[in-house]
Amino acid sequence: MRHWLVKSEAGVYSIDDLERDGKTLWDGVRNFRARNYMREMAVGDLVLFYHSSQEPPAVVGIARVAREAYPDPTQFDPTSDYHDPKSDEDAPRWWLVDLAFSAKLPRPVTLPEIKEEPSLRDMVLVRNARLSVQPVTAAEFEAVRKMGGSR
Repeated sequence: MRHWLVKSEAGVYSIDDLERDGKTLWDGVRNFRARNYMREMAVGDLVLFYHSSQEPPAVVGIARVAREAYPDPTQFDPTSDYHDPKSDEDAPRWWLVDLAFSAKLPRPVTLPEIKEEPSLRDMVLVRNARLSVQPVTAAEFEAVRKMGGSR
């Protein structure tokens, strides 16, 4: 099992939305490194759910991968904000995974807290805060989960 972190703006799609929906497709990722990470995800992998673009940004919950990577249909839809006219249905450029809700953290773990925790100093989130999908080590996942009060 691997561990990941995905980012979403709370006003666009929040942990509350994922809890309500139970499962969602993680579409609209348009960064090649993030796309490649999604193609590595396997069913059952655990995911830290991070609210970005808020003050302070924070890990707010846990999801799990419910379906492995498949082509993102929004890349082919000219009415979508995520349309990519360079993408070809026979050789899609963009992929997505399905995520399922697991739990909300009892308390959010803020980015400043993560940056202050010595055991998390090498976390991708600390070194490359802009990447929307990123790997997390098992130790980092457990440290953040514990900081958030989850068992």
